[in-house]
Amino acid sequence: MADSIFRKLRDGGEEGELAPALTIEETVVSPFALDVSCYLLANLSSSILAGKSKSEGLVLVTFSRSPSFYLQFLKQRGIVVSSSSKWIRVLDCYTDPLGWIDQPSPGVITEGSSLIKLHKCVSDLKRLFSSIIEAGREMVGDGKTRFSVAIDSVNELLRHSSMPLVSGLLTDLRSHAQVSSLFWSLNTDLHQEKVTNALEYISTMKANLEPFCPSPDGKRNALENLFLAHQDFGKGRFHVRFKLRKGRVRVMSEEYHVDQTGINLSPISSAESVIAATKSLIPKASYLVHFNLQLSEKERVEKEKVVLPFEHQDHGKSTEIYDGRRTLADGKTEATPLSSGELQADVVSSGKGGEIIYFRDSDDEHPDSDEDPDDDLDI
Repeated sequence: MADSIFRKLRDGGEEGELAPALTIEETVVSPFALDVSCYLLANLSSSILAGKSKSEGLVLVTFSRSPSFYLQFLKQRGIVVSSSSKWIRVLDCYTDPLGWIDQPSPGVITEGSSLIKLHKCVSDLKRLFSSIIEAGREMVGDGKTRFSVAIDSVNELLRHSSMPLVSGLLTDLRSHAQVSSLFWSLNTDLHQEKVTNALEYISTMKANLEPFCPSPDGKRNALENLFLAHQDFGKGRFHVRFKLRKGRVRVMSEEYHVDQTGINLSPISSAESVIAATKSLIPKASYLVHFNLQLSEKERVEKEKVVLPFEHQDHGKSTEIYDGRRTLADGKTEATPLSSGELQADVVSSGKGGEIIYFRDSDDEHPDSDEDPDDDLDI
């Protein structure tokens, strides 16, 4: 599943389409979005260096960690970033996001400092957008060559700017012709639900980390819950939702385990238990109700004996139903047409001095079209 995310970011979108975007959601009980971002960062960097990605460069925008942290992480993964590297640029929004420092402190700029650009005043999102595009064009030029953008966290970005401005920045990056793919992380506990929904709407993929539930039955005491939560910390489920074409959605899940080497993803080992739990919801054969749509001869005879409500009961007398074309036996007369072309009229005598005259709409009218549908009821 994580490989599916990586392939989407590596291959990018088709020409004329918006770039694929991924939102990595974390919570206080499962704060491992940074580990997922580093996992994707390492794999995407390796793919770019091997020439297997449609993007030929990577712009890393750092908010939650210093640039040296990511350079050291890539070095541990065997990806050395030197000052001569032409495939990566780091936009440092971590050191001085508000522009308060006039001169950088000694030791702030580390190896590969020529690839790191200090960006101040992150609240100016138009300037930030221009800085990201400029950093990408330093690697790939102004042609059709594309680059990827990685934002380690939008939490700090939302702290300094409003949600409409942040969503506008991400949308502008996705719609830029040279941006191949884009991903960022978000802590959902720090923001309102409308903020989370807005970022999910912008993204084409959403990944969220869910810890194992330590007390599914709710019967353990608080101390036991605390112990189990500490024991299972760093373990849980990794869910990903893909937005496909024509509005379709695909959801996939894996198990994750975080250790000193980073995050490790594996297929869900408890699939059999999930299937067993699903089967337990199906009623057993002893509880199934069997029925037959066909009637036996005895059932058919019994059905015919059933007296329906308001049905004519005859009581030994014959039942005559007026069909709209003839009169009953006690006084039937029929009007003949006066001349050709005139409508035919049926005259029904009530037997008490009154009569009903009915004019047909046409001679082609069906015989039963004027029949009273309730005429067979004893009302």
